[in-house]
Amino acid sequence: MSARRNLLVVLSLLVLLHVYIGVRLMPALGLGLTGMLAGTVFLLLSTVLVPVGLLSSSLRRRRWSEQLAWLGLLAMGLFSSLLVSTFVRELLLVVAAVAGIGSPALDYYSALAVPIVALGVTIVGFVNARRVARVKRVDVPIEGLPEPLHGYSIAQISDIHVGPTIKRPYLNAIVNRVNALEADAIAVTGDLVDGSVQRLALHTQPLARLSAPDGAFFVTGNHEYYSGAEEWIAELRRLGLTVLLNQHVVRRRGEAALMIAGVADYTAHHFNPAHRSDPQLAAAGAPSDLAVKILLAHQPRSAPAAAEAGFDLQLSGHTHGGQFFPWNLFVPLQQPFVAGLHRVRRLWVYTSRGTGYWGPPKRFGAPSEITLVRLVPA
Repeated sequence: MSARRNLLVVLSLLVLLHVYIGVRLMPALGLGLTGMLAGTVFLLLSTVLVPVGLLSSSLRRRRWSEQLAWLGLLAMGLFSSLLVSTFVRELLLVVAAVAGIGSPALDYYSALAVPIVALGVTIVGFVNARRVARVKRVDVPIEGLPEPLHGYSIAQISDIHVGPTIKRPYLNAIVNRVNALEADAIAVTGDLVDGSVQRLALHTQPLARLSAPDGAFFVTGNHEYYSGAEEWIAELRRLGLTVLLNQHVVRRRGEAALMIAGVADYTAHHFNPAHRSDPQLAAAGAPSDLAVKILLAHQPRSAPAAAEAGFDLQLSGHTHGGQFFPWNLFVPLQQPFVAGLHRVRRLWVYTSRGTGYWGPPKRFGAPSEITLVRLVPA
């Protein structure tokens, strides 16, 4: 009953926001009867399609389900920019009125700018989202790093979200680019999928080609728990990835030893108490001669516990760097970092902007990335 009530609240809010956009823009544009009718039809279609986008990962397979998912998710992205642009216009008009420079011309041209800006941002965001993520190289200085580990590299991919609009060809191109880096190890830091193994196994198959001398590792993100985490863990192991659930492995270069550990998602215990994220447990039983301790943790907010457990570097994702404005402004309400390299006591934390995208195929101001992390002496 509560789920149905929540859905009704969301749908009611969507209707009101679409009405708000229409009321604030269409009269200001001076549209004739035909224009008003066209604008009303567009807003009605958007009101219907946005919920389809929200529910796209759970749509039943039908003849037109994939095309419908695309339409819904594109509508989500466009609606978001329309709404934000309308809010920005309101602020502009208020400032103009206070400054005594308001005019019918400003009212008209600002209203005209809203759909133009929203469409432009959506198109640019679509191109950014659908291209293969570029490689971002990050050097992490480690105090006392032994010479055999100078330049040790990890290729990190995160938040791909294979699902309604991200399929096998998209993932295949990512795997090709990762393998070309010839990193010592590969880390997949969660939110790989949005959907069940039954629905997406064909599309995650390229992961079997990930290749690195020290192995390819995976840790769960919150979206794995929405999609059947146990089944995905088994599937990823079948594909040859090492799944680290509060566990670690040790890799050596000559006399120098390095630990790669992984924890389940920060919220995993809400879905499976046995998967409670625990950096201390992940490091338990490690040899005493470790030169570097690396933790793979989907969410940056695992960092304080990782620092307490004595790790030198944490690789995370989850935030998407905000993906597109203005959502980057809200990330700090939940996470300590939006993107990039930061410090928590002696722990370095690198937060990837993600390699794919979630929801609307749209990235604006937060480019996707394949990260090549390299250890260097401090």
